[in-house]
Amino acid sequence: MTSMWSVRWVCAALAASIAVLLPCGSCGVAPQIAAEEPAEEPATIAKDDAKPDGNDAKPDEAKANDKVHGKANRLAKESSPYLLLHAHNPVDWYPWGEEALAKAKKEGKLIFLSIGYSSCYWCHVMERESFMDDEIAAFLNEHFVCIKIDREERPDIDEIYMTAVQLMRNNGGWPLSMFLNPDAKPFFGGTYFPPRDREDGAPGFLTVVKRVQEVWGEDKENVNGVADRLADAVKQQLESQRGVPAEPKLEMLAEVQAAMAQHFDEENGGFAYGRTKFPSPPGLVLLLHRARHATDADAKAAALRMLARTLDKMAQGGLRDHIGGGFHRYSVDPQWHVPHFEKMLYDNAQLASLYAEAFELTGSAEYRRVVDELAAFMLREMTDPAGGFYSALDAETDAVEGKFYIWTREELQAALTKEEYELFAAVYGIDGEPNFEEHHYVPQLADGRDAIAKERGVSVDDLEASLVPIRAKLLAERAKRKRPLTDTKILTGWNGMMIRGLADAGRVLRNESYIDAAKAAATFVLTNNRRDGRLLRTHTAGEAKLNAYLEDYVLLCDGLIALHRATGDDNWLNEADSITAKQIELFWDEKNGGFFFTSADHEELIAKRKDTFDGPIPSGNAIAASNLIYLAKHAGNEAYLDTAEKTIATLTPRLALGPASMPSAAVAVAQFLEARPAAPAKLDPDAPAEPSSEPGQESE
Repeated sequence: MTSMWSVRWVCAALAASIAVLLPCGSCGVAPQIAAEEPAEEPATIAKDDAKPDGNDAKPDEAKANDKVHGKANRLAKESSPYLLLHAHNPVDWYPWGEEALAKAKKEGKLIFLSIGYSSCYWCHVMERESFMDDEIAAFLNEHFVCIKIDREERPDIDEIYMTAVQLMRNNGGWPLSMFLNPDAKPFFGGTYFPPRDREDGAPGFLTVVKRVQEVWGEDKENVNGVADRLADAVKQQLESQRGVPAEPKLEMLAEVQAAMAQHFDEENGGFAYGRTKFPSPPGLVLLLHRARHATDADAKAAALRMLARTLDKMAQGGLRDHIGGGFHRYSVDPQWHVPHFEKMLYDNAQLASLYAEAFELTGSAEYRRVVDELAAFMLREMTDPAGGFYSALDAETDAVEGKFYIWTREELQAALTKEEYELFAAVYGIDGEPNFEEHHYVPQLADGRDAIAKERGVSVDDLEASLVPIRAKLLAERAKRKRPLTDTKILTGWNGMMIRGLADAGRVLRNESYIDAAKAAATFVLTNNRRDGRLLRTHTAGEAKLNAYLEDYVLLCDGLIALHRATGDDNWLNEADSITAKQIELFWDEKNGGFFFTSADHEELIAKRKDTFDGPIPSGNAIAASNLIYLAKHAGNEAYLDTAEKTIATLTPRLALGPASMPSAAVAVAQFLEARPAAPAKLDPDAPAEPSSEPGQESE
């Protein structure tokens, strides 16, 4: 077995050899200005989020830029909006595939692998600075096979090479810039590189690629040796079954809550793992579950306090788009004041469910407003005419961060009457100092809405009635601005999350239009992203492609289950059952239990991992277990409980080791114990279960 420390030592030695000709003796790995701090917990990699290159036209318009960017490369034939942004680079890009991999082997060339996504700011900065640079492109084209990947289309490949760079340097981010040997094994890499050497000692990308090529020319044997060892370490890291067997028990939920509490920000809500702060929906789902079902009164109260504080502060701050609805990706400060402005489908999907369920629990009118505004945003700006949901909105316009969303005081005064401006300024903090880059404002509530109304001597309803037309006027004014790029990929799993978000919102708020939108999206995905019973990952510009991953199956199934709960229509239950049967056929690990992230017939990569930890998106195996438990009860397939039990058995060893990183697994444990209280190691699959009317109840 390869030692992780020995791998890091060998990689460091190679990095040192590469660094000999780099300025200031740098190791050659870019400064981590492109990567975020870990979002949820140490096991979760949080990476940079972002922006488009200077072209923020619609993705289909990106194909029409020959006059600006020159001759198109192979990426012009791709459908991913992110890849199309690079279709006119002078770099001779290949998409990941047999053509590029075979060329590298045949010609004995190194591979430069660049991975990013459409709303990643530093991805677009590097594209503008380095990939549009003729000198850099000429060197890359002569000495490397250059491959560009949209990580949202290929999360399987992204995870492998992100793990490699983490093993080398203990952190990661996007853009991911990796150097591979001709066998596609990684040996060196980083994140964002500036184009030329900087005065602060950061090596320029041109310097790095020249030195990497020089080392390859001088000592291929050593490079290949490092690549072999690093590939082995990546495989071990992603495939190892860490931890000791642990029976599922309700105490695990208390352990997760206690671990989360250690990082809880009592003043501002949320969980602090670094300078940035993320919504972390899977953890909030755990708190919601505990606030409803914990039998210990103190634990129940503590869970509700952490949940409410976080939801309140997120809704109050600049993370929420108070003009257009919905939430940005994350905050660059602990107070949720200034966001990184991209909007992701998966964040808004989960927050729609969370705020709706929290409204049901607490009756908070502000939570209901959040849901209604979020749903309006999704239906207005993120919904394809055919019914599916788009993936993301970029953060930048014309290479300016937040340009679409920020305001000067003068712009607000010009758009509103004097009376309207005075009210808006008082409520949304415009009467104070600018909160974004000296002269601009990110509108946010100066205090909780109740406190503001009390201070002004009006009811909350009257205050809100006065604000509605003001926000509508500003939304119309903002709509005149040049829009940020919309990533129009319709991803199966992410659509499943939004299907659930709108189905939950419609059920709780009794709004049929939300349920209708969820139905339309479900119909679109089942019709267009499924072929011969098998799901496809993505649909863009009329084309569905790429075999779906575990997360696509489980998240779509979760959305269909939410539709079943909202409508009582067994057609959605039957579709969920059918998808789950196909999921078991394609992804189940017969030897050790649980589900692989990729299907049994997927292309062979360095490692075949299982999705166990939560990140911004919940663990595939945890959601799979929850789905199986629901279907066992409602679809009458008792064997699914056995499959759920075996799946949970793959989660509990790691849950015991790192509880804060696996809140979704803990919720699945509670649901399983409710469905099968005795939780025997083995049970006759024909024996009747006794599920409660409220799955997941924590009972003694």
